[in-house]
Amino acid sequence: MKNTYSTNLNLSHVDIGLFIFRIGISALMLTHGYPKLLRFFGSEEIAFADPLGMGEVASFTFAVFAEFICSILIILGFGTRLAAIPLIGTMAVAALIVHMPDGFVRQELPLLYLVGYILLFFTGGGKYSLDWFLLKKK
Repeated sequence: MKNTYSTNLNLSHVDIGLFIFRIGISALMLTHGYPKLLRFFGSEEIAFADPLGMGEVASFTFAVFAEFICSILIILGFGTRLAAIPLIGTMAVAALIVHMPDGFVRQELPLLYLVGYILLFFTGGGKYSLDWFLLKKK
């Protein structure tokens, strides 16, 4: 009970926390990315928001890349900081441009993802990641 209110960081606990957070947030993001991936390779026409003027297909391709491929990379802890960048961009666009007219209720989820991926950008994958394993050997 004495350690419950301590402000000192226990690095092994931080690494376990980062591992759980990294897996959790990216597994949840896969529930958004996997249906998009299926639709990307499906036969139906792609209709997707184009808030940056890149074209619907390019916007959709970027969203699929971020939400599916980058989520898998973050789950593995491979290139965690780099993989977080497209997710930060995608969630920022979703929250601050696409869902802005819809109000806070529709912005809340992308904002939560945005904050989580910003955290992973600054912290990296932690000790229980492929990044740590590969860099440890150098």
